[in-house]
Amino acid sequence: MAIVSVTSTSVTVNPLKQSQAIGATLAFLGLKGMLPLLHGSPGCSAFTKCPLAQHLREAIPLSSTAMTEVSTIMGSEDKVEQAILQMVQKYQPEILGLCTTGLTETKGDDLRRLTKDMRQRYPELQDLPIVLVSTPDFKGTLQDGFAATVESIVKEIPQDTGGCHLGQVVLLASSAFTPADIEQVKEMISAFGLQAIAIPDLSGLLDSEWNHDYKGITASGTTLAQLQQVGHSVFTLALGESMRGAAKILEQRFNIPYEVFSELTGLDPTDRFLQALADISGQPVPEKYRRQRRQLQDLMLHTHTYFSGKRVSVALEPDLLWSIIAFLQSMGVQIHTAVTTRSPVLEKLAIPCVTIGDLEDFEQMAVGSDLLIANSYAAVISQRLNIPLYRQGIPIFDRLGNALSTKVGYQGTKQLLLDIANLFFKY
Repeated sequence: MAIVSVTSTSVTVNPLKQSQAIGATLAFLGLKGMLPLLHGSPGCSAFTKCPLAQHLREAIPLSSTAMTEVSTIMGSEDKVEQAILQMVQKYQPEILGLCTTGLTETKGDDLRRLTKDMRQRYPELQDLPIVLVSTPDFKGTLQDGFAATVESIVKEIPQDTGGCHLGQVVLLASSAFTPADIEQVKEMISAFGLQAIAIPDLSGLLDSEWNHDYKGITASGTTLAQLQQVGHSVFTLALGESMRGAAKILEQRFNIPYEVFSELTGLDPTDRFLQALADISGQPVPEKYRRQRRQLQDLMLHTHTYFSGKRVSVALEPDLLWSIIAFLQSMGVQIHTAVTTRSPVLEKLAIPCVTIGDLEDFEQMAVGSDLLIANSYAAVISQRLNIPLYRQGIPIFDRLGNALSTKVGYQGTKQLLLDIANLFFKY
């Protein structure tokens, strides 16, 4: 059990957390035909789009209601209505995602009432699903915005009628998982003869094509037709503790049982996940995964001397922090410092203490570590302390291939193991 401490500083100097709107936009990128619309100023959308564009190296479809000083004071409902109608006419989205910002949350705009009134006045909006998410940037984090968006999707998307679809499962993956992670997990599920509906399905971001016309809406991800079939699934696989809320909504709404997997990195977590798939499908674990497991065991045997007794400091959002810490401890690593954002699961971490703070706190507490694990904003800290940095989280803007990196399953664990072992070997 960890003791959770909160820093006493009155201001954040070097923020660790990212805005909820960034997490919501990231989740929306996993739905096909989606048009994310941010209700706020142009600057709000710019600060949301830039970190994702830098991290993913992709064009990020995101529109804004472009609030100004006048519209903020005199009333913003016309701006929202105008933006929705123009975007629908220009892009013909299959789903519309509407996020709030700190400006409009403080002002108190009632977007739910507004969208309800608009549906009555404009027939073209009658059948358009609108996913409304509250994402003020004065509270919460990227992980919170991501989780809130997934909960809104599973709560608001209408369902087709019909019975249970045998072999169909729902995959809820938190913001801690990369597009390549999602693809790996989907392959593991399909190997047992199961069909997964991922919410959201970010693996489509790996399929960017040259010379395609930019349409202003997402070109890949979970389709509306798939979302409307979610209620017929036999089981929900929730990856990351932040997905528990969405899994509970599916259980309450459609009576779908669920299981939450806090991590999918390492030998034991992958064993548990594959066993769950075997129980759901009634199929044995395929031989290729047994072979991958043997390879991972051999690699752990050969690299454990580089990990044992090392002191590592970690600054990540809660789901990713939990996964990385669990993996490092399985290799005999001592967690020197853990800095993160608020989450109800932090007390369950198997470390003495975890700090709610920023990267300035992280720099002060990480002195004496053998390795730092954080996003690219910690690169200057790494240089000042002369401690190597292993980049994880969002954003990573000084490395390429972030969407392709994977850390799940036996294969992903092997890659993570080698990446960190080579840093210890070098230094």
